[in-house]
Amino acid sequence: MKILLINTPRSPENRILEFAPDAARPFIHRRLIGPPLGLMTVAAALKDHEVLLFDTKGEFDLKPDHPSLSSLVHRLVSEFRPDVAGTTAITSELYFAWEIFQEVKNTDPRIVTVLGGLHPTLLPYDCFHPSVDVVCPGQSAHIFRNVVEALEHKASLASVPGILLNTGKELKRTAGKPPSCDAANAGYLMPDREPLKRWIDTYKVGGNPFPSTYVFTSLGCPYKCTFCSIWPQFKGKYYQRTVESLIAELQSIPDYPVVRFADANSVVDLGFMNTLFDRILEEGISKTFVMDIRADVAAKHPGIIRKMAKGGLKIVICGFESYRDEELKKYRKDSPASDIAEAIRVFNDNDIMIRGNYVIPNDYSEDDFKALEEYSASNPVVYAGYTILTPMPGTVFYSQVKHQITDHDYRKYNFFNSVMKTRLSYEKFHERVGSLWLIKKGVDVI
Repeated sequence: MKILLINTPRSPENRILEFAPDAARPFIHRRLIGPPLGLMTVAAALKDHEVLLFDTKGEFDLKPDHPSLSSLVHRLVSEFRPDVAGTTAITSELYFAWEIFQEVKNTDPRIVTVLGGLHPTLLPYDCFHPSVDVVCPGQSAHIFRNVVEALEHKASLASVPGILLNTGKELKRTAGKPPSCDAANAGYLMPDREPLKRWIDTYKVGGNPFPSTYVFTSLGCPYKCTFCSIWPQFKGKYYQRTVESLIAELQSIPDYPVVRFADANSVVDLGFMNTLFDRILEEGISKTFVMDIRADVAAKHPGIIRKMAKGGLKIVICGFESYRDEELKKYRKDSPASDIAEAIRVFNDNDIMIRGNYVIPNDYSEDDFKALEEYSASNPVVYAGYTILTPMPGTVFYSQVKHQITDHDYRKYNFFNSVMKTRLSYEKFHERVGSLWLIKKGVDVI
């Protein structure tokens, strides 16, 4: 069968950028950079079929005068004539997924459309739309393959367990549960990066001349931060890949000298990470590694940071979140603010560039902003990032504050827009968040 996979565009909604001082705008993040790991994995699951994977994010970056999304999709469908079209969606990109599928149906109504990803996993019934035929929650690469096989053998899609089918009036879940699959081990699929070669030059970050790609070492997260979508996505479970599987993948991607570990937290199992970097050094694997590492991990385990630095760890994204213990406790961060200074010292001692990230609550006053400015300016980090504490659908935080939400436009759920009433005026709040970017000037992220 012929399968068309389309990576959705980014949401352009960014009130921080819109209201920021002119001097701050060049440093404010506009995008996340890197090839779509989820769709590359889906492509690997469908290797026995003819698959076309198209990255709209890369295309729009590559061609400033790109055509509209609908005309681009129309051309793809008309030329490739797929049997199935699929995409994945985070919350801020859900409407784009619907737009893609609507154009698919307008061009050829016979095509079966399949939606997966983070938002469909956390809120599958929220994905009902006339253009969506099938919703695949969970680790959907294997489930997507089951859907394609059912279509190939002309079996009823109702025979595929664990998916949701569009009845015309609602989404209805099929009977049964999908076969158990440990996507980090026995069920791991090596992502197929070959279809994305045409956009490889768009996967470069912060002036680095080399392209980057995502690699995950684990799925899920053992921590339970209230604002995070990752641990609810995996129902609080944590899955670790094998060292040999990771070594094989790192050796298979010579075109990507920069590797971004796509884990919620890259260092959870100290024994695993010790062994992994022993093997990286033994095999002579030369990469620049970018990781998310918690401040408390670095503060308490400087030895593992030292070893990873020798093996290529050059950049760390550290979620400081707040400089106030009362806010960290509210977020269930389980890491006191006192760990931040020690973590910074450990990273700096090992010549690791740090980007510290803060989240800004909607009720911040002018005094709160001034206090954060002083704290952030005092930290010896290279870059800092500032995003708005956003109640992402499916999170604990969302359930806590959903009655306070004033803006339900999903395009704004990307951490750059307040969707709740702010203490300062709406414009002033976003202006103050934007001005924070002048303290430690940021760069695009992967």
